[in-house]
Amino acid sequence: MKIIRDLNPEDIEASIVALKQYVQEESIEPLLAVLESVKKDPSNESLLISLSETFSSLGIVQGAVLTYAPYLSVILSNDLFED
Repeated sequence: MKIIRDLNPEDIEASIVALKQYVQEESIEPLLAVLESVKKDPSNESLLISLSETFSSLGIVQGAVLTYAPYLSVILSNDLFED
């Protein structure tokens, strides 16, 4: 099975826009910053690790983030299946 590793910067941008519009939580600011970095360099493994760690630290807000930015689940699931 081939795991999709090509992240789409346009989908990342759409996620950022949706989160800014619908999730009015200061706690997502670090997530937005990491997403901006991933958008610019989607193949950077250390940024993906940082994204995963930042998302994990959100606690209950994770549900809202995934509701309005479902592409994040695609990005984060890619990280789980690395060798």
